[in-house]
Amino acid sequence: MKRRNFVRGVAAGTLGAAALGTAEAGSVNRKGSAKRKVLMKVGCQSGGTTIENLEFKARHGVYNIDGGSPEIIEGVGWDLEDSMRKREACEKYGISLDAYHLPLTSAGIDRVKYPNMMLGKSPERDREIEIIQQMIQVAGKTGVGLLNYNTTIHRVLRTESTVDAKRGGATYSTWNYEKALQGDQSKTIAGDVSVDEVFERIKYILDRIIPVAEEYKVKLGNHIADPPTPVGFRGITRWNSPDVFAGMKRFAELSDSPYHGFNFCIGSIAEGLKDPKTEIIPIIKYFGERNQIFNIHYRNIKGGWNNFQEVYPDNGDMDFLEVMRALRDVDYDGMVMPDHVPKHPAEGSGLQAFAFVYGYIIAMIQAVSAENMS
Repeated sequence: MKRRNFVRGVAAGTLGAAALGTAEAGSVNRKGSAKRKVLMKVGCQSGGTTIENLEFKARHGVYNIDGGSPEIIEGVGWDLEDSMRKREACEKYGISLDAYHLPLTSAGIDRVKYPNMMLGKSPERDREIEIIQQMIQVAGKTGVGLLNYNTTIHRVLRTESTVDAKRGGATYSTWNYEKALQGDQSKTIAGDVSVDEVFERIKYILDRIIPVAEEYKVKLGNHIADPPTPVGFRGITRWNSPDVFAGMKRFAELSDSPYHGFNFCIGSIAEGLKDPKTEIIPIIKYFGERNQIFNIHYRNIKGGWNNFQEVYPDNGDMDFLEVMRALRDVDYDGMVMPDHVPKHPAEGSGLQAFAFVYGYIIAMIQAVSAENMS
């Protein structure tokens, strides 16, 4: 966000309490469109539902969370009683338990608990899908309306850390494809997998879990593979590579269910773009207008395709005020949350980074809310 625009916004009261008020019916904003209350809220997916973490969230104005996941009953799925306990723990602090993470993670096929779905291996994958179906039921019975998940074979890929002396020695997680080619080129247990095979395996899963999601009114938000990579890297062509926008469209078209969409990671999408600042807005508009954005990871980067650093939201290449405006303009009403934050060896630095991003997100939401009402 440009400092000049921020100061001007403060002077105009854009960050005041009135930013969250409800508009009068039929009124219009300064752009001539109908005024609508902005329903986005700051959220988070880290720390779970411990008392310590819930108090930390409440102190920093975070009242909507992804609670991680309930305990797993081996061979069955999630423990409903534990899920209800998590909800009750959140309610004591006025926090809404909005989402969980399915055990389909970004850890990679060699490390996930249920690998056979993305290996395309039957009948093992069918039993794993039954477990996922049970988890969707538990979420629905608990009142959790969103399950975030990944359909990846490679894990999250990075090559190094970059130190930023101007930000107190913070380190930024970094990916450089040319350096990656000089390192480990081994394949996963999946071997060589084409993009068509990846999509076939994803569709096989979705065809069996979306009907359960519809029955229990639980949205399924998929996080794209991080980062997008060139075709065939270490044997795998990721479904969002090499054209991240086209890959996301193809994924979205696998089902027309309103419960099928994205855990929309702005940082990971930007990693597949050559000019993230200009290219990210049309992508938000496209999927937002189709109501396929279920959750937002508000992560900024420097760089783009094949070479980037994950940075703080205020010092990346994307204008995060414009990003928030784009979310507002498509009537996005879910959580906006940090997922990855810069690191530092100082004690407590991780929580400090999260606290900074919570405040930043809250200020951005208030700013675009005030604009919408002016």
